[in-house]
Amino acid sequence: PDEPVHHRHIAEIEQELSRLAGRQVKVAFTPHAVDLVRGIFATGHVYVEKLPAEADMWKYFRALYGDSKFIRIIRDRLGMARYPNVKYVLGSNLVDIGFELDPRLNRVVTFSAIDNLVRGASGQAVQAFNVAMGFPEDEGLRQIPLAPV
Repeated sequence: PDEPVHHRHIAEIEQELSRLAGRQVKVAFTPHAVDLVRGIFATGHVYVEKLPAEADMWKYFRALYGDSKFIRIIRDRLGMARYPNVKYVLGSNLVDIGFELDPRLNRVVTFSAIDNLVRGASGQAVQAFNVAMGFPEDEGLRQIPLAPV
């Protein structure tokens, strides 16, 4: 893990989730550094009073990210890509996200995978530049991942 307890992005994550929830939210967030040249896989844990239905979670994810050119919601629980995986975003500006519900602990476990050299750095800068200059958001960022999905 990379800063498993006091990660520098926890405050930002809690701020945005609290804004969406309309109340103070606390999360546990653990990014994982793995034996790859590049890429970040992160796991977030949100403990809730009442666990949402899985269908409601999918609706919520689609409402938040469905129109994004760069965020893919990973839903297939049977195939090769059951959860987000760094190898399926390498060389791209994509973010793969997913979740699992834990009824035992009333916990929503979220997962995300990015290529930290593209999405986490240069790709994000190009995307912001495009938006600021009025270019298509995905200009120069349409490359597909290096590993096929």
